[in-house]
Parts: sequence; structure tokens; C-alpha cells
Amino acid sequence: MQRAVTISLDAMGGDHGPSVVLGGAALSLSRDPSLRFVLFGDQKAIDAVLATQPALKAASEVRHTEVAVRMDDKPSQALRMGRRVSSMWQSIEAVKKGEAQVAVSAGNTGALMAMAKFCLRTMAHIERPAIAALWPTQRGRSVVLDVGATIGADAQHLVDLAIMGAAMARIVLGVQTPSVGLLNVGVEEIKGVEAVKEAGRVLREAGMAGLDYRGFVEGDDLGKGTVDVVVTEGFAGNIALKTAEGTAKQIGGYLRAEMGRTLMDKIGYLLARRAFSALKARMDPRTVNGGVFLGLDGIVIKSHGGTDAEGFSAAVDLARDMARHDLMSKIRDMLEHTPAPATP
Repeated sequence: MQRAVTISLDAMGGDHGPSVVLGGAALSLSRDPSLRFVLFGDQKAIDAVLATQPALKAASEVRHTEVAVRMDDKPSQALRMGRRVSSMWQSIEAVKKGEAQVAVSAGNTGALMAMAKFCLRTMAHIERPAIAALWPTQRGRSVVLDVGATIGADAQHLVDLAIMGAAMARIVLGVQTPSVGLLNVGVEEIKGVEAVKEAGRVLREAGMAGLDYRGFVEGDDLGKGTVDVVVTEGFAGNIALKTAEGTAKQIGGYLRAEMGRTLMDKIGYLLARRAFSALKARMDPRTVNGGVFLGLDGIVIKSHGGTDAEGFSAAVDLARDMARHDLMSKIRDMLEHTPAPATP
């Protein structure tokens, strides 16, 4: 029997609010009846959705909040105005209080990170948190981090990212010793900025039991799935993520335009429809929805704000796995055996 997991949800987060958040939670509950939820937000709006979801209602506790963080709020503004009273803050605070093991929100990313860092603080020996994303590849999936939590990184931060990413990969990819690569402008050890080269030296010489360091990887290795974990700082990681999302949409647009251009194209599409359906499923961003905030003293998952119920459910499933397989303990155990980079 699966160990029960309690998840706190910011029911007002995202572009669609309770309808998508609770719809996604209901889908996850149908796959795993051991889940329990604490729902934060406008009770009237939440109750209206729960009236159509009796199983979710029975598995949930609703806590009314007056304030919802808007998608266009600045992080400082959201922290100042929504601290302690917003659905976002209270969903995070439930993790701090031990009322839930993990929080999920589709709300404003900057506000969520600011509140999570302020409320939960960072883990011991971790200076800055990161956002880790699942990345579809030719081999399956990889973990990529940081995809936008902080800009810039020294060698210590990159080493910390490698450790945290490997701990997450052990859970979501089922790999006991995940392979790890540092994103760089070339695979040769002489290339790259000093922070990347120093982080590579530490990881290469440390021989940590929890990860298999494979050296530098380049941008095209992201799609190939060359390694299980790709490590980079938040500026480059966010650009890579947005570029990949845009390229996927571009290719999809090209295919749709070409498949309806002539009668022969339409016939060709009908003959290859199963193959195109399989391709669409593999490229569906909903299946890898959910960014994990790593480095905090508690687990927070960020769902894409514009996703639908199926996509939000993927974020809930990811949250369940992170909590059930004790991500925090795995990170702490690996951090204890990590050598420090050389001081410049």
C-alpha cells in the first residue's frame, strides 16, 4: 500500500484558477486514492467546483483566503501585500507547519519563489534555490536546472545544482546513479568560464556515489538526452527552456500548414496519422509540466500558469513523487559528502 501524501494547493493560482487546479487534483486522485489535499483560496469558488467532484471533496480540506496573487504582480509587491493572507503564501506555510508535505501552485513564478524562499528558507549549505524542469529527449526525459530561479553562478552553486538535480533524477527517472553534465560552449576541459571549469574539476575528482559526472555537454545534448541531469545557471537555462518551447511550437505550426496544403498532403497525413499522433504525445508539454524548487527547506512545485487540468495533474503527480520518495533526505545525504570548490 502506498504511503499517503498530503499536498497543499494554491487553488487561485494560474490563468484559470480553481477549475483547472481542482480538475487536475481530481485526475491525480483517481490514479492514486491515497492522496489528500489542503485547498487554499476563495471558498465559494472552490466549493462550486467540489460540488461536481465528490471524491476530491471527501479527500480535501478547504481553507478560505481573501487574497490571490495576480500573475502580473511584482514579486516584492506580492510578498508585501500577500504575505500570510494569500492562497499562495498559506499553501507554502502549510508545508512549513508540517500540515502538508509539498505545495503546488500555478501562480506567478517570481512571487512563488520569493514567498517560498522567505517562508521556508534555504537548506543548510545552500545559498540559492533553483528551479528544476523535466526535459523530453530522444532517450526519454532528463532533469535540467536551473531554468530561471537565479542569474549567474559560482562553482559552489553549480556543484550544489548537480547534487540536487541528481537527487531529483533518482526519483523521477528511477536511476540509482544518474549521469550529470555541465552545460558549456564545448566539451573540452579548457573551454568555458572559470566557474564552470572549477565546478567540473570538483565533480570529476570527488567521485560521489550518488552521481556519475560525465563532463561538459553542449546545447544539442539537451534534446539527445546525453545525460540524465544537465546543470547550468538560471539565465542560460531559462533561455534554453524558452527556445525549446518555441521550437516545438514552430515545428508543430510547419507540420499543420504542410499537411493541409494539397490533396496528396492530406492523404499522406491520413496514412501517417498514427505516427503524427505518437509524435504529438511525445512533444506534449503537459506530460512534463511542473518545475521543482530545489534548495529550499521544503518542497514546492510550480505548474505552468496556462496549463489545463491534465497538465496540472502532471505537476500534482510530480509533487507526490517528490514527497513520497523523500527528496529532502536524498539531497541532505549527498550534500554531506560533497567537497568544496577551491577558493579563487
